[in-house]
Amino acid sequence: MKRLFAAIKITPTPEFVRVLTQISGDLHHERIKWVETNNIHITLKFFGETDENQIPSIKKALQEAANQSTRFIMKINRTGIFGSRYDPRVVWFGIDPEPCLDQLAANTVKELQKAGWEPDRQNFVPHLTIGRIKELRDKALFQQIINKYKSASIQEQEIKEVILYESILRREGPLYLKLGGFELK
Repeated sequence: MKRLFAAIKITPTPEFVRVLTQISGDLHHERIKWVETNNIHITLKFFGETDENQIPSIKKALQEAANQSTRFIMKINRTGIFGSRYDPRVVWFGIDPEPCLDQLAANTVKELQKAGWEPDRQNFVPHLTIGRIKELRDKALFQQIINKYKSASIQEQEIKEVILYESILRREGPLYLKLGGFELK
């Protein structure tokens, strides 16, 4: 069994790293697990523990979805949270609306459904998780700091492929191994 997910890899620019470093520095007093910059991605589908004999059909579906999708420029702007203001769980960077990204997500769902994978219950909300909140000591200050970066302009990146990853959970943080890349047309 392998723990799998399909994603779009983000290669952080110096500006991305600068904004992330500023936010994490401003929030150093809080218990937040920041995502390592080499692990930044947008999840298209989380498979979880998957029998290895299912990998070929997943790869075939991802290749079909990629063949139906065009390359595009993704704009990463804004900072926000998931959860309520009173119980925030995740800090994220937002993705500007992009029809090609929506089409890629829809093609991925459609092709994986043909291969026997049920769609996720929640709608696709493109974002980059940058931190997972463990505990907040000062929620008002946390909210002030997040609001300071609410409309930050972070980075643009050309999106050329979908990647199938194996996620190996380790004490020092997850290790993502690329099992396949599927180029967009």
